Amino acid sequence: MPSRAPAANVMATQSAAGSEFSEVSPALLDDNEELPPGLGPWKLAWRRLRRNRVSLAFGVVFLIIVILCVGAPIYSHDIAHIGPNIENVSGTVKIGNKRVHIVSLSSIPVGPTWHSHYFLGADLNGRDLAVRLLYGGRNSLEVGGVATLITMFLAVILGVVAGYFRGWADGIISRVLDIIWAYPAVLLGVALGATLAVSGIDFGLFSLKGNSLIVPAFVIGIVYVPYVAKPVRGQVLQLREREFVDAARQQGLSHFRIMTGEILPNLASTIIVFVPLILANAILLEAGLSYLGAGVQPPNPSWGTMISDGVSTIPAAFHLVLVPGIMLVLAVLSINVFGDGLRDALDPRAKVRIAR
Repeated sequence: MPSRAPAANVMATQSAAGSEFSEVSPALLDDNEELPPGLGPWKLAWRRLRRNRVSLAFGVVFLIIVILCVGAPIYSHDIAHIGPNIENVSGTVKIGNKRVHIVSLSSIPVGPTWHSHYFLGADLNGRDLAVRLLYGGRNSLEVGGVATLITMFLAVILGVVAGYFRGWADGIISRVLDIIWAYPAVLLGVALGATLAVSGIDFGLFSLKGNSLIVPAFVIGIVYVPYVAKPVRGQVLQLREREFVDAARQQGLSHFRIMTGEILPNLASTIIVFVPLILANAILLEAGLSYLGAGVQPPNPSWGTMISDGVSTIPAAFHLVLVPGIMLVLAVLSINVFGDGLRDALDPRAKVRIAR
C-alpha cells in the first residue's frame, strides 16, 4: 500500500503556505486576485479611484475652481467692491505708498496689486481682472455644463435608438451624425455660433437672444453629439444580442422598457466616462469660439473673451492673457486627468490596486 506520509507532508505544506498568505497585507491585492465577498462593481470602481491619488488631487483642483467661480458674486460684492462690467479708466488705485492710474496715459492697465482692489490688475477698460476672471469662469463652466447635458442627452437617445432598432432608423441617424462628424468641431462651432449670435434662436414658444449663454451652449452641445452617439450605438449593437435582452423579449416587454430597463443600465459606466471628457472639450471649445467672437458675447466675460481682449496688450500687459490662460489650462487639465482616472476605475481590465 502506498504510504500516506507524503500526503500528510503536502497538507502540512499547504497549511503553512496558507498561514503565510493570511499574513499578506490586503494592499497587495489587485483586480485579478480574490476580493471580499459581496463587493459590487461600483464599490470596486470606488476602490480603484481612491487608490489613484493623482486623479483625486486634480479632481479637488477642479472642485476648488468651481467653488471660486460660483462664489464670484461674493468676492465682487464683499471684497473687491466692484462689478465685472464696471469701467474705471480714469480712476486710481493705491500701490504701496503711492497712487497710480488704473489705466495709464499710454493705455497700459495696471498690473497685479495683490490687494482686495484690483488684486490681479485691470484690463484696458479699467475693469477688475480678478472679478472678471471669476465671472468669466462661471460663464465658461455654465456653458460647458449645459453643453455637456445637451450632448449626453441627445447622444444617448440617438445612439440607443439607432443601435437597438437598426434598419432605416439606424441609417437615417447614422447619416445625420456623419454629416456633423465630417466638419471640424471648431469650424462648425464658428459657423453656427456666428449665425446664432446675430439671429438668436426662435422656435415659436421658445426663443433666445444672440447674447444669451444658452446659444453657445446649444452650439457646442450639437457639435459633440456624434462623438458620444457613435460609441453608444456600437455598444448597444452588442448589448441587443445578449441573452438578458432575449429573455426580456420572451417575457413580452416593450421596446421602451427593454431600452430603459435593460440597455441603459449597462451603458452607465460608458456615459459616466464620457461626461468629464465632453465637459473638458466643451469648456475648451467655448474659449476658442469666444476668442473668435462666436461664443460668449460682450459684455459677458469668459476666459476666451478675456484672452482675446488681452492679446493686443502683449507684451506691455502680459498678465491679461496669462491669468485667464492659466485658469483655462488648470480647469481643462484637471478634468481630463480626473476623467482618465475615472475611466480606469470603471474599466474591469484596469491594473489598479484596489485594497483598502
